[in-house]
Amino acid sequence: MEQLYFINQNAALILVLLTSLLFAVIGIFYSRKYRGYSNYLTAGRKIGTLSLTTSLVASALGSWILFGPSSAATWGGIGSVIGYSLGTAFPMIVLVYLGKKIRKNFPTGITFTQFIFHKIGRNLFKFIILLSVFYMFIFLCAEITAVAMLINYISGTALWITATLVIATTLVYTLYGGLRASILTDNFQFLIVIILLLYCMNKIFNFDFISYQDITNNSGNLLSSKYIPNYTAGITFFIAVAATNLFHQGNWQRVFAAKNYEVLNKSLKLSFLIIIPIVFFMGITGIIAISIDNKVNPDLAFFSILLIDKSEFLYIAIIILVISLTISTIDTLLNAISSLIVVDGKKINKNLKSPNTLVIFLSIIALFVASKGFSILYLFLLADLLCCAAVFPVFYGFYKKNLKEKDLIISIITGLFVGILLFPSFDFSKSILVGTILPFDLFPQIISSSLLFWSFLLATLSPVIVIMSYDSFKR
Repeated sequence: MEQLYFINQNAALILVLLTSLLFAVIGIFYSRKYRGYSNYLTAGRKIGTLSLTTSLVASALGSWILFGPSSAATWGGIGSVIGYSLGTAFPMIVLVYLGKKIRKNFPTGITFTQFIFHKIGRNLFKFIILLSVFYMFIFLCAEITAVAMLINYISGTALWITATLVIATTLVYTLYGGLRASILTDNFQFLIVIILLLYCMNKIFNFDFISYQDITNNSGNLLSSKYIPNYTAGITFFIAVAATNLFHQGNWQRVFAAKNYEVLNKSLKLSFLIIIPIVFFMGITGIIAISIDNKVNPDLAFFSILLIDKSEFLYIAIIILVISLTISTIDTLLNAISSLIVVDGKKINKNLKSPNTLVIFLSIIALFVASKGFSILYLFLLADLLCCAAVFPVFYGFYKKNLKEKDLIISIITGLFVGILLFPSFDFSKSILVGTILPFDLFPQIISSSLLFWSFLLATLSPVIVIMSYDSFKR
């Protein structure tokens, strides 16, 4: 039996192509008058409050917000929604303080890894630059895969076609215009995303079949203070999302691009306030969806509600929304990876001659991953774990003068070791320590049933304990 889709494949492709080309044309034409190294990497350090705020928000809110928060809410409850919201927004507040310090001590900076190189040492610098590129590459794969699978779901379009159109058009204007082009297109994408999200929000909350009473009757546990995953999932997502975003060079580029610290301070705080309700709303749709249908596909929870209203305009709005969200994130990722390679690449490999070649190569790999529809959640979680182990040593090292690079590296390795021992297997049923080296019976249920939580928590806290122990010993 032939599967019926929500929208004609040709119509979907035309929408994808036109939306992608629109941003490419805007980026190229605008950046023609802003050429040069400074504009490519830091937008001339002249970005004002409005542009910086919209760019920070648009870059942070990729197509993942249409899938991740609602999916997590179907099993992690209101706690995961709060954790996701705060975790996504929290780095903006941290960057208020870290940004001030780095801009003051390193006014000509372009990447945060430069600061690590000069402040801490070469070995940690190499580790962090590789970690940052790995995390952003996984993020790139996730964004392209997500948009390709959604367009396939609603129109039957082959994954590789959507992936190719989106990555090719974004590469063209990003490698040509750099950060200038990325920030300008972010401004347009922010406006489109806010309008369409408000439209979707209005649609969902005006459906007759949704009531608070039904939600409490069918999914009351997801709102209950006695539901343990509300706490473990909330803390897990907060730690993971907050830690990884601090290693996102795209955020740091915007720290250096601000016209002055007052602009940066205001933009980061406004971004914090805008991001929280958007991610929170997306998470709530997961609780609503599973209240209506307990067999709903968690990844499509948000769309399972929206697509009940079989409106042509709604399908068009969803495609434009997801393309805008995706491109706003992947142009940031591509430009961020490019800037790291341009500025710091030769410190890793002296023979590196063409940074753009490496960016295009990584994009082709991401395109291959997206065309196969692989689930990259596990790699994403692994990248999160690496960032969790590194976050305290690296940023604590920004402030402490008497810490040795060797001690910081040891603390990161300790965090990784402890975290990996508890990091769940591919099927999330066991870990290296729990269920493999030692039997499940030796561990209380709160540990064996929440391996990801304990893995992230201990990977984050172990380096803190190690470094504080060093400090106490030295006194």
